[in-house]
Amino acid sequence: MNRLYALVILGALAGATPAVAVAQSSSYPLIDKLAAQVVSHYENSSCQQIAAKKQQPPSAQQAQAEQKAVQYLHQNPQAAQYFIGKVATPIANKLFQCGIIP
Repeated sequence: MNRLYALVILGALAGATPAVAVAQSSSYPLIDKLAAQVVSHYENSSCQQIAAKKQQPPSAQQAQAEQKAVQYLHQNPQAAQYFIGKVATPIANKLFQCGIIP
């Protein structure tokens, strides 16, 4: 599994508070909430925190939850595209700002 996807899912599992209100008219309200949590986690984490989290292996519980989430997204390509569309830019910008990606 791609480590970036793992970071995205782990960020969601960290329980961060959503940074934006969830749109009620969305076809994917749970994905909206998850995406908001992921984006909030990255926006509110320092570069050092992100780098340290990247080096830590996930707990067994996190790995299982991550596997379920990734499996769901693989089985639901439209949901995956929607989720990735919401989180990719903010995460990539933060990782670039931190020098984690070139």
